[in-house]
Amino acid sequence: MGATALICAAVDNTTRIAKNLERFAQAIAEHDRANPTHTSWGIGLAYFDMQRLGLEEGEEILPGIVIHMDGGQSANFRVLCDAEHDEGATQAEEEYVHAVSTQRVPASSPREL
Repeated sequence: MGATALICAAVDNTTRIAKNLERFAQAIAEHDRANPTHTSWGIGLAYFDMQRLGLEEGEEILPGIVIHMDGGQSANFRVLCDAEHDEGATQAEEEYVHAVSTQRVPASSPREL
């Protein structure tokens, strides 16, 4: 690999990191605007993405924001915070399951249709 190729590879990697840092900062800002009572503390990434970007578990990438492997899908990330965002969804799902399970549905065979 020549010197020009090495410089191009380094610039490409720097550009990739810069774009991701910008996206991380935007996502954290949006999360904090939408959830003023929650404190963001990290970014969750898939193992593949951490390796591709050259990041390490627990590495601080922005002030107060660290990288954690969360086992999610590649090319996606999550904002990690001190609150549970899916509490309402879980409760609604439980209510839906309960409501559906208490209703009677008459059974019919394919011949009756």
